Amino acid sequence: MSSIRQAKHQRIPAFLRSWGGVFGAGWLIFMFLASITARWWRPYDVAEQDLIARLQGPSSEYWLGTDAVGRDLFSRVFTAGALPLQASAVMVLVAFGIGLPLILIAAERGGRVEEAIGRFAETIMSLPSTVILLAAIGAIGNRIYPVMMIFGLLVSAALYRILIGVAKSSRQHLYIDAARVDGMGSIRVNLAHVLPSMARPIAVQAAIVYAIGLLIINGLAFLGFGPGEPQPSWGFMIKDASDNIFNSPWMMVPPGVALSLTVMAANALADALAGPLGIPEYTPPKRRRTISASPAQQSEGTDNLALSVRDLSVVVEGGPTLVSGISFDLRQGEVMGLVGESGCGKTMTARSLLGLLPAGVEVSSGSIIWQGRQIAGLPERDAIKIRGREIAMISQEPMVALDPLFSVKSQLTRPLRRFRGVGRREARRIALELLRQVGIVDAERVLRCYPHQLSGGMAQRVAIALALTGSPKLLIADEPTTALDVTVQAEILSLLRALVAETGMSVLLVSHDLGVVADICDRIAVMYSGQVVEAGTVAEVLEDPYHPYTMALLGANPHVADDAPEPERLAAISGSVPPPGNWPEGCRFADRCQFAASECSVAFEPEPAHVDGMSLCIRTGELRRTGAQWAPEHRGAELAVESEAP
Repeated sequence: MSSIRQAKHQRIPAFLRSWGGVFGAGWLIFMFLASITARWWRPYDVAEQDLIARLQGPSSEYWLGTDAVGRDLFSRVFTAGALPLQASAVMVLVAFGIGLPLILIAAERGGRVEEAIGRFAETIMSLPSTVILLAAIGAIGNRIYPVMMIFGLLVSAALYRILIGVAKSSRQHLYIDAARVDGMGSIRVNLAHVLPSMARPIAVQAAIVYAIGLLIINGLAFLGFGPGEPQPSWGFMIKDASDNIFNSPWMMVPPGVALSLTVMAANALADALAGPLGIPEYTPPKRRRTISASPAQQSEGTDNLALSVRDLSVVVEGGPTLVSGISFDLRQGEVMGLVGESGCGKTMTARSLLGLLPAGVEVSSGSIIWQGRQIAGLPERDAIKIRGREIAMISQEPMVALDPLFSVKSQLTRPLRRFRGVGRREARRIALELLRQVGIVDAERVLRCYPHQLSGGMAQRVAIALALTGSPKLLIADEPTTALDVTVQAEILSLLRALVAETGMSVLLVSHDLGVVADICDRIAVMYSGQVVEAGTVAEVLEDPYHPYTMALLGANPHVADDAPEPERLAAISGSVPPPGNWPEGCRFADRCQFAASECSVAFEPEPAHVDGMSLCIRTGELRRTGAQWAPEHRGAELAVESEAP
């Protein structure tokens, strides 16, 4: 039932999963429908007057009271919503209808075309919009739709300046080049790839511009440039109420509340669109529960044990579980590898150690004992004291980890001064030492460079030096060699081995490459669908795997030992890793396993394996007795189980 609820929750648009999105979309739809249908259900005509009941407050006859000439405010408020709601929509369509083509053309052509369009946009933005609107009203009269179309033209220039950077960034992706290689024309590339990648910021800007349009329309009506009497408008009703503020203060409330709620709804919708759809900044998770370590766990931290993770679970707030029941130990000076396919939870496990989980993701249970201290669920002010100083991280994309706006010197000396409390000159000296420590010969030149002036391997070395600025005792390496060629990969691995030997720090290596893990790691934990399915020393696990998933990974590894026969074909694992929320009961690998049986569908506990490791497979004993091997292709054959001799 929980998986069904999660599936239904995921089908709901992301912006409707927050109260702001529900309120914004709901109020705008309600007000639009109520306004365009008001003529059929309103209790009074908007021009009907009752001079005896003028300036009345709410009553059973007039639900929201009356104005200075006895007209029903309830009928007029809801009737008045149609014009601003529709005219603002027209303004948004004109603004984006003009702005988006200019944005797409400038982003594609660049150079002089982009410069010319940019100068045109700047010229439009420099024009006094208020003067132009008043001049347009003087020329064509109080015709709101043409006036708002003119305002849409003025707004299109501002949209261009805001979204041109988004469009240019979207065109940097490799799939754009792939589409062009496939023969797609300019229009099709823009419609099929560029615009969809810009859909989220476009939606946010559209909601914001819509709210501005509402204020402009009603502001003009307040100044007397709105629809003529007796046609109602919120702006004129507010102006009328201000003239009678001392006689009937209540007159200000109905149109003021209607306008305020409508503008707030548009802004709330923009916030909801920006929240889940933009690039979120990190926000520390809410501490819903206190996670404390047992005395036994606290004592483990004193016995050469740097890190102890027990029953760690990471969940999406209001959503599925991403990681469940993770347990492993990491000793001082030890290198441990987390391996598995994409989507198995390796990165989430690693980032939870630093408290750097994405917004809306949190540690729900379990413990993370770092040198005898519980660090799971730490407040941000306490986590800052550990990040960089005691636990550091390097990523697989050094060009993303390094800020392109700052030089290498700036990016190294700033954390050095913060972590070590040294001056500028001393920080520069230490930065040079760190660069030389990570194998950079021409440290002086590299220190003056910007990230774009470095090769991939050089940038990764700088990223490692950046991670070492706080003299950490644990280094989390999230696939640090994936984006590098084989030669540079070997150099980086050699560098990590040397750093471990020189500094005695521990390393948690996240990788897909079993060859990298075999080369540098002491211990290994194999992950699948948010669980550790096998753990032990590298030699034990890779030479004598217990779990079918580990067998399959080794069978699919393209590296063949010198003394081993070359296989006709590599073993393959059918299917893919099930996404969080769709994990099966019992063994999560059963749907893809050649050895799956009926007993695999029920929950079970991990079994001891190797010397001090584990295997999360209920058929481990049978596989060991029969010497089962993962076949290159699954033929549907059942595992033959030999009976033990009496």
